[in-house]
Amino acid sequence: MSNAIRFSRTGGPEVLEWTEVSTPEPGKGEIRVRNHAIGLNYIEIYFREGVYPVPSLPSGLGTEAAGVVDAVGPGVSEFRKGDRVAYAQAPLGAYAELHVLPAEKAIHLPEDVDFETAAATMLKGLTVQYLLRQTYPVMSGQTILFHAAAGGVGLIACQWAKALGVKLIGTVSTPEKARLAMNNGAWATINYREENIVERVRELTDGEMVPVVYDSVGKDTWETSLDCLQKRGMMVSFGNTTGPVTDVNIGILNQKGSLFVTRPSLAGYADTRGRFEAMCGELFEMLSSGAIKADINQRYPLKDVAKAHEALAGGKTTGSTVLLP
Repeated sequence: MSNAIRFSRTGGPEVLEWTEVSTPEPGKGEIRVRNHAIGLNYIEIYFREGVYPVPSLPSGLGTEAAGVVDAVGPGVSEFRKGDRVAYAQAPLGAYAELHVLPAEKAIHLPEDVDFETAAATMLKGLTVQYLLRQTYPVMSGQTILFHAAAGGVGLIACQWAKALGVKLIGTVSTPEKARLAMNNGAWATINYREENIVERVRELTDGEMVPVVYDSVGKDTWETSLDCLQKRGMMVSFGNTTGPVTDVNIGILNQKGSLFVTRPSLAGYADTRGRFEAMCGELFEMLSSGAIKADINQRYPLKDVAKAHEALAGGKTTGSTVLLP
Protein backbone atom coordinates (compact mmCIF):
# COMPACT_ATOMS: atom_id res chain seq x y z
CA MET A 1 0.00 0.00 0.00
CA SER A 2 1.01 3.63 -0.51
CA ASN A 3 -0.55 7.07 -0.13
CA ALA A 4 -1.95 9.46 -2.71
CA ILE A 5 -4.25 12.44 -3.07
CA ARG A 6 -7.65 11.58 -4.55
CA PHE A 7 -10.90 13.47 -5.12
CA SER A 8 -14.33 11.90 -5.66
CA ARG A 9 -16.16 15.11 -6.62
CA THR A 10 -15.18 18.43 -8.09
CA GLY A 11 -15.13 21.53 -5.95
CA GLY A 12 -12.91 23.49 -3.60
CA PRO A 13 -9.66 22.40 -1.95
CA GLU A 14 -11.65 20.47 0.64
CA VAL A 15 -12.41 17.71 -1.92
CA LEU A 16 -8.74 16.65 -1.92
CA GLU A 17 -8.23 13.62 0.33
CA TRP A 18 -5.07 11.90 1.58
CA THR A 19 -5.89 8.29 0.82
CA GLU A 20 -4.24 4.89 1.22
CA VAL A 21 -4.22 3.12 -2.15
CA SER A 22 -2.98 -0.17 -3.55
CA THR A 23 0.57 0.02 -4.87
CA PRO A 24 0.23 0.48 -8.65
CA GLU A 25 2.09 -1.92 -10.91
CA PRO A 26 3.66 -0.76 -14.19
CA GLY A 27 2.33 -2.34 -17.36
CA LYS A 28 3.92 -2.70 -20.76
CA GLY A 29 5.96 0.35 -21.65
CA GLU A 30 5.50 1.90 -18.20
CA ILE A 31 7.63 2.73 -15.19
CA ARG A 32 6.76 3.32 -11.55
CA VAL A 33 8.39 6.33 -9.92
CA ARG A 34 8.81 6.93 -6.21
CA ASN A 35 8.29 10.67 -6.12
CA HIS A 36 10.70 12.77 -4.07
CA ALA A 37 9.18 16.13 -5.03
CA ILE A 38 5.99 17.07 -6.88
CA GLY A 39 5.21 20.22 -8.82
CA LEU A 40 2.16 22.39 -8.16
CA ASN A 41 0.55 24.10 -11.16
CA TYR A 42 -2.55 26.21 -11.69
CA ILE A 43 -4.01 23.76 -14.19
CA GLU A 44 -4.57 21.35 -11.31
CA ILE A 45 -7.07 23.79 -9.83
CA TYR A 46 -8.99 23.65 -13.12
CA PHE A 47 -9.15 19.85 -12.91
CA ARG A 48 -10.18 19.95 -9.25
CA GLU A 49 -12.93 22.46 -9.92
CA GLY A 50 -14.20 20.66 -13.01
CA VAL A 51 -13.26 23.42 -15.47
CA TYR A 52 -11.22 20.76 -17.23
CA PRO A 53 -12.84 17.31 -17.08
CA VAL A 54 -11.02 14.29 -15.66
CA PRO A 55 -11.45 10.86 -17.31
CA SER A 56 -13.39 9.52 -14.31
CA LEU A 57 -14.00 10.00 -10.60
CA PRO A 58 -12.49 9.29 -8.16
CA SER A 59 -9.34 10.71 -9.72
CA GLY A 60 -5.78 11.52 -8.90
CA LEU A 61 -4.26 14.91 -9.62
CA GLY A 62 -1.00 16.34 -10.87
CA THR A 63 1.22 15.51 -13.84
CA GLU A 64 4.70 16.69 -12.76
CA ALA A 65 7.26 15.28 -10.34
CA ALA A 66 10.79 14.00 -9.91
CA GLY A 67 12.06 10.91 -8.17
CA VAL A 68 13.60 7.49 -8.61
CA VAL A 69 12.42 4.62 -10.80
CA ASP A 70 10.93 2.05 -8.44
CA ALA A 71 9.83 -0.61 -10.95
CA VAL A 72 9.99 -1.17 -14.70
CA GLY A 73 7.29 -2.74 -16.83
CA PRO A 74 7.73 -5.12 -19.79
CA GLY A 75 9.25 -3.63 -22.91
CA VAL A 76 11.08 -0.78 -21.19
CA SER A 77 14.77 -0.66 -21.98
CA GLU A 78 15.72 2.98 -21.49
CA PHE A 79 15.15 3.07 -17.73
CA ARG A 80 16.29 0.85 -14.87
CA LYS A 81 15.31 0.62 -11.22
CA GLY A 82 17.17 3.33 -9.32
CA ASP A 83 17.40 5.82 -12.20
CA ARG A 84 16.80 9.46 -11.32
CA VAL A 85 13.99 10.81 -13.50
CA ALA A 86 11.63 13.74 -13.92
CA TYR A 87 8.37 14.12 -15.80
CA ALA A 88 5.89 16.87 -16.67
CA GLN A 89 3.17 15.30 -18.82
CA ALA A 90 2.26 12.13 -16.98
CA PRO A 91 -1.31 10.88 -16.59
CA LEU A 92 -3.13 12.51 -13.68
CA GLY A 93 -1.97 11.09 -10.37
CA ALA A 94 1.43 12.64 -9.63
CA TYR A 95 0.12 13.79 -6.23
CA ALA A 96 1.24 10.46 -4.81
CA GLU A 97 4.12 8.63 -3.19
CA LEU A 98 4.24 6.27 -6.19
CA HIS A 99 3.11 7.04 -9.73
CA VAL A 100 2.95 4.85 -12.82
CA LEU A 101 3.45 6.54 -16.18
CA PRO A 102 4.49 5.73 -19.75
CA ALA A 103 8.28 5.54 -19.95
CA GLU A 104 8.19 7.93 -22.92
CA LYS A 105 6.91 10.68 -20.64
CA ALA A 106 9.93 10.52 -18.33
CA ILE A 107 13.43 11.92 -18.83
CA HIS A 108 16.73 11.04 -17.17
CA LEU A 109 17.60 13.72 -14.63
CA PRO A 110 21.17 15.09 -14.69
CA GLU A 111 23.09 14.60 -11.45
CA ASP A 112 23.50 18.34 -10.98
CA VAL A 113 19.74 18.96 -10.98
CA ASP A 114 18.12 18.02 -7.67
CA PHE A 115 14.62 16.60 -7.28
CA GLU A 116 13.01 19.76 -5.92
CA THR A 117 14.49 21.88 -8.71
CA ALA A 118 13.25 19.43 -11.32
CA ALA A 119 9.75 19.27 -9.83
CA ALA A 120 9.61 23.06 -9.66
CA THR A 121 10.87 23.70 -13.19
CA MET A 122 9.92 20.86 -15.53
CA LEU A 123 6.44 21.98 -16.54
CA LYS A 124 7.09 25.69 -16.04
CA GLY A 125 10.51 25.59 -17.66
CA LEU A 126 9.33 23.62 -20.67
CA THR A 127 6.47 26.10 -20.98
CA VAL A 128 8.93 28.99 -21.11
CA GLN A 129 11.06 27.06 -23.58
CA TYR A 130 8.27 26.67 -26.11
CA LEU A 131 6.99 30.22 -25.52
CA LEU A 132 10.30 32.06 -25.94
CA ARG A 133 12.08 29.65 -28.25
CA GLN A 134 9.34 28.25 -30.48
CA THR A 135 5.93 29.98 -30.36
CA TYR A 136 7.49 33.40 -30.88
CA PRO A 137 11.28 33.04 -30.93
CA VAL A 138 12.51 36.18 -29.22
CA MET A 139 15.74 37.88 -30.26
CA SER A 140 18.34 39.86 -28.37
CA GLY A 141 17.44 43.51 -28.09
CA GLN A 142 13.69 43.01 -28.31
CA THR A 143 11.29 44.28 -25.65
CA ILE A 144 8.42 41.95 -24.72
CA LEU A 145 5.48 41.93 -22.31
CA PHE A 146 4.93 38.98 -19.98
CA HIS A 147 1.96 38.87 -17.63
CA ALA A 148 2.18 37.43 -14.08
CA ALA A 149 5.93 37.90 -14.03
CA ALA A 150 6.30 36.92 -10.36
CA GLY A 151 4.60 33.55 -10.78
CA GLY A 152 6.34 30.24 -11.35
CA VAL A 153 6.37 30.50 -15.14
CA GLY A 154 6.97 34.24 -15.03
CA LEU A 155 10.12 34.12 -12.92
CA ILE A 156 11.68 31.51 -15.19
CA ALA A 157 10.70 33.65 -18.18
CA CYS A 158 12.40 36.67 -16.58
CA GLN A 159 15.63 34.72 -16.19
CA TRP A 160 15.52 33.08 -19.61
CA ALA A 161 14.72 36.35 -21.37
CA LYS A 162 17.63 38.10 -19.68
CA ALA A 163 19.97 35.28 -20.70
CA LEU A 164 18.85 35.83 -24.31
CA GLY A 165 19.41 39.58 -24.13
CA VAL A 166 15.69 40.34 -24.21
CA LYS A 167 14.08 43.18 -22.26
CA LEU A 168 11.12 41.66 -20.43
CA ILE A 169 8.41 43.95 -19.07
CA GLY A 170 6.51 42.02 -16.44
CA THR A 171 3.09 42.76 -14.96
CA VAL A 172 2.73 42.24 -11.21
CA SER A 173 0.18 43.00 -8.48
CA THR A 174 2.35 44.25 -5.61
CA PRO A 175 5.63 46.11 -5.01
CA GLU A 176 7.03 42.93 -3.43
CA LYS A 177 6.29 40.94 -6.58
CA ALA A 178 7.83 43.72 -8.66
CA ARG A 179 11.08 43.44 -6.71
CA LEU A 180 11.04 39.68 -7.08
CA ALA A 181 10.59 39.90 -10.85
CA MET A 182 13.37 42.49 -11.15
CA ASN A 183 15.70 40.37 -9.04
CA ASN A 184 15.08 37.53 -11.48
CA GLY A 185 15.97 39.48 -14.56
CA ALA A 186 12.93 41.52 -15.61
CA TRP A 187 13.91 44.75 -17.36
CA ALA A 188 10.89 46.63 -16.00
CA THR A 189 7.64 45.90 -14.18
CA ILE A 190 4.11 47.30 -14.23
CA ASN A 191 1.93 47.12 -11.14
CA TYR A 192 -1.44 46.67 -12.84
CA ARG A 193 -3.31 47.68 -9.67
CA GLU A 194 -1.69 51.11 -9.71
CA GLU A 195 -0.62 51.71 -13.33
CA ASN A 196 -2.28 51.58 -16.72
CA ILE A 197 -0.58 48.74 -18.56
CA VAL A 198 -1.00 50.11 -22.07
CA GLU A 199 0.16 53.62 -21.16
CA ARG A 200 3.16 52.27 -19.25
CA VAL A 201 4.19 49.99 -22.13
CA ARG A 202 3.97 52.97 -24.46
CA GLU A 203 6.25 54.96 -22.14
CA LEU A 204 8.77 52.15 -21.72
CA THR A 205 9.00 51.53 -25.47
CA ASP A 206 8.97 55.19 -26.59
CA GLY A 207 5.66 54.56 -28.32
CA GLU A 208 6.80 51.54 -30.33
CA MET A 209 4.89 48.99 -28.20
CA VAL A 210 5.96 45.31 -28.21
CA PRO A 211 6.13 42.61 -30.90
CA VAL A 212 4.74 39.90 -28.61
CA VAL A 213 2.67 39.57 -25.45
CA TYR A 214 2.69 36.37 -23.40
CA ASP A 215 -0.60 36.21 -21.53
CA SER A 216 -1.62 33.51 -19.03
CA VAL A 217 -4.31 35.64 -17.39
CA GLY A 218 -7.09 35.22 -19.94
CA LYS A 219 -10.27 37.26 -20.24
CA ASP A 220 -9.28 40.12 -17.90
CA THR A 221 -6.22 41.09 -19.95
CA TRP A 222 -7.24 40.03 -23.47
CA GLU A 223 -7.95 43.47 -24.94
CA THR A 224 -5.24 45.17 -22.88
CA SER A 225 -2.70 42.75 -24.29
CA LEU A 226 -3.83 43.41 -27.85
CA ASP A 227 -3.47 47.16 -27.27
CA CYS A 228 0.17 46.68 -26.24
CA LEU A 229 1.15 45.10 -29.55
CA GLN A 230 2.85 46.63 -32.54
CA LYS A 231 1.28 46.19 -35.95
CA ARG A 232 1.49 42.53 -36.97
CA GLY A 233 2.44 41.65 -33.41
CA MET A 234 1.63 38.30 -31.84
CA MET A 235 -0.67 37.66 -28.90
CA VAL A 236 0.34 34.42 -27.18
CA SER A 237 -2.54 33.40 -24.93
CA PHE A 238 -1.33 30.39 -22.96
CA GLY A 239 -3.52 30.40 -19.85
CA ASN A 240 -6.73 31.65 -18.30
CA THR A 241 -6.41 32.29 -14.57
CA THR A 242 -9.26 34.80 -14.76
CA GLY A 243 -11.34 32.69 -17.12
CA PRO A 244 -11.15 31.74 -20.79
CA VAL A 245 -11.30 34.26 -23.61
CA THR A 246 -14.66 33.75 -25.33
CA ASP A 247 -16.97 35.43 -27.86
CA VAL A 248 -14.12 37.17 -29.64
CA ASN A 249 -14.82 38.84 -32.97
CA ILE A 250 -11.78 37.92 -35.03
CA GLY A 251 -12.12 41.24 -36.83
CA ILE A 252 -10.60 42.94 -33.80
CA LEU A 253 -7.23 41.56 -34.88
CA ASN A 254 -7.55 43.53 -38.11
CA GLN A 255 -8.75 46.67 -36.36
CA LYS A 256 -5.79 46.71 -33.98
CA GLY A 257 -3.10 46.24 -36.63
CA SER A 258 -3.30 42.92 -38.50
CA LEU A 259 -2.37 41.06 -35.34
CA PHE A 260 -1.64 37.37 -34.89
CA VAL A 261 -3.00 35.26 -32.02
CA THR A 262 -2.18 31.74 -30.89
CA ARG A 263 -3.29 29.50 -28.02
CA PRO A 264 -0.39 27.07 -27.52
CA SER A 265 0.16 24.31 -24.99
CA LEU A 266 3.07 22.14 -23.93
CA ALA A 267 1.39 19.08 -25.40
CA GLY A 268 1.28 20.80 -28.77
CA TYR A 269 5.04 21.37 -28.78
CA ALA A 270 6.47 18.37 -26.90
CA ASP A 271 4.41 16.08 -29.12
CA THR A 272 7.17 13.65 -30.09
CA ARG A 273 9.90 11.97 -28.07
CA GLY A 274 12.54 13.81 -30.07
CA ARG A 275 11.03 17.23 -29.43
CA PHE A 276 10.50 16.43 -25.75
CA GLU A 277 14.13 15.38 -25.30
CA ALA A 278 15.42 18.44 -27.15
CA MET A 279 13.30 20.79 -25.03
CA CYS A 280 14.40 19.08 -21.80
CA GLY A 281 18.01 19.21 -22.94
CA GLU A 282 17.84 22.97 -23.42
CA LEU A 283 16.10 23.44 -20.06
CA PHE A 284 18.68 21.31 -18.23
CA GLU A 285 21.50 23.27 -19.89
CA MET A 286 20.01 26.51 -18.62
CA LEU A 287 19.70 25.06 -15.12
CA SER A 288 23.19 23.56 -15.11
CA SER A 289 24.77 26.80 -16.32
CA GLY A 290 23.03 28.82 -13.62
CA ALA A 291 21.19 30.97 -16.16
CA ILE A 292 17.97 29.73 -14.58
CA LYS A 293 17.49 28.95 -10.91
CA ALA A 294 14.44 27.43 -9.29
CA ASP A 295 12.68 30.02 -7.15
CA ILE A 296 10.99 27.65 -4.69
CA ASN A 297 9.26 29.91 -2.22
CA GLN A 298 6.69 27.46 -0.83
CA ARG A 299 6.98 23.84 0.31
CA TYR A 300 4.05 21.80 1.60
CA PRO A 301 3.74 18.22 2.80
CA LEU A 302 1.74 16.39 0.13
CA LYS A 303 -1.01 15.57 2.62
CA ASP A 304 -1.52 19.34 3.10
CA VAL A 305 -2.02 20.03 -0.61
CA ALA A 306 -5.39 21.70 0.07
CA LYS A 307 -3.53 24.53 1.80
CA ALA A 308 -1.22 24.84 -1.20
CA HIS A 309 -4.21 25.11 -3.56
CA GLU A 310 -5.77 27.81 -1.39
CA ALA A 311 -2.55 29.83 -1.43
CA LEU A 312 -2.08 29.45 -5.19
CA ALA A 313 -5.67 30.35 -6.07
CA GLY A 314 -5.55 33.31 -3.69
CA GLY A 315 -2.48 34.82 -5.31
CA LYS A 316 -0.47 34.32 -2.12
CA THR A 317 2.40 32.43 -3.72
CA THR A 318 5.44 33.62 -5.63
CA GLY A 319 7.75 31.59 -7.77
CA SER A 320 7.30 27.83 -7.53
CA THR A 321 5.69 25.55 -4.97
CA VAL A 322 6.68 21.94 -4.39
CA LEU A 323 4.79 19.19 -2.59
CA LEU A 324 6.83 16.73 -0.54
CA PRO A 325 5.53 13.16 -0.10
